[in-house]
Order: sequence, then structure tokens, then C-alpha cells
Amino acid sequence: MTAAQQADLVSVIVNDHRAVEQAFSELESGAGDAEYRHNLTDHVIAELVRHSIAEEQFMYPAVRRYLDGGEQIADKEIEEHGEAEKIMKQLESADATDEKFDQLLRQLIQDVRHHVEDEENNLLPKLQHACTADELRDLGSKVEQAKKVAPTRPHPSAPNTPPANLVLAPGTAFIDKIRDTLSGRQT
Repeated sequence: MTAAQQADLVSVIVNDHRAVEQAFSELESGAGDAEYRHNLTDHVIAELVRHSIAEEQFMYPAVRRYLDGGEQIADKEIEEHGEAEKIMKQLESADATDEKFDQLLRQLIQDVRHHVEDEENNLLPKLQHACTADELRDLGSKVEQAKKVAPTRPHPSAPNTPPANLVLAPGTAFIDKIRDTLSGRQT
């Protein structure tokens, strides 16, 4: 794939958002039994965790570097990730037949949709304006690679800024993948 064919950061992030939104819509439709809903929720959690880790490793450092007020913007985004991760952690162990599961799921969907709307309407256009096309393609490539080796389960107390998150994420991901395999969790 040539540099011109690589997906840029904005495309990668927006494509992830659309995939998660599709799963959210399916969950909200009430389709499937409790096991199906729990498995789909596990899948969404894995995708959200991968996405968040990749953003924290590469997009938010770019926000800090390229945008005026980038420190505060990145800190706010990371804080929102942390709140979502706490909900995801609770969802992991919740019984899909319990009302608490549905409450947590509704809260997660609401929080993620708010986060996505803010990123797509504010943050991503600012980054598009501040970065060159080559920088955006490089960041898109890095985010795609990071998602391939990112953890699949929420770890609310794990570091969420470089360099610690860059060092610890692969080991955490390895352990998550073993846990996923042993438990039969589809991610």
C-alpha cells in the first residue's frame, strides 16, 4: 500500500466510531437472547478498549503537540475514556438478564456517543487543520497497528499516557488474549 492509499487518522477513527455505533444500534434493538447480547457487548468492549488505547498512544500526544490548548483537550478526552472504562469493567461481570446490565449498557452508549460527537465535530477537524496529510496518514497507520496489539479488556487503573502505556499495553494485551481464549470470549 502506498503512502497515498493509507487511511489517515480521521478515517481510521471515524470508521471505528461507525462500527461501534452499528453494534450499539443492534444492542438497542433488543435482538437476540441474553447470551447473544452479552457476547455482543463483550465484542463492543474489546473494540472500544482497542480504540481508546490507540488514541491514547498516538492521537492524544498529537493533540498535545499540534493544538492550542492541547494539554487540556487531551486530558479531558482521556478522562472520558477512564469513565467509560469503569462502566465497561462493571459490564464485563454483569449478568445480561439483570436490569443493572441494561442500565450500564445504556450509560456506556450515551457516554460513548457524546464522546464520538465531540471528537468528530471538534477535535478531528482541528487535527485535520493542524496536521499535514502525511502526518495524518502516519498517525492513522500507527493507530491501526496499535489496535492490533492492544488489550481487549478494560483496565481502569492502567497508565493512559506515553511512555508507560506504550510499554505496558502489549503485555496486558497478551494476558487479555489468553483470558479471552480460556474463557471462550469472542473479541
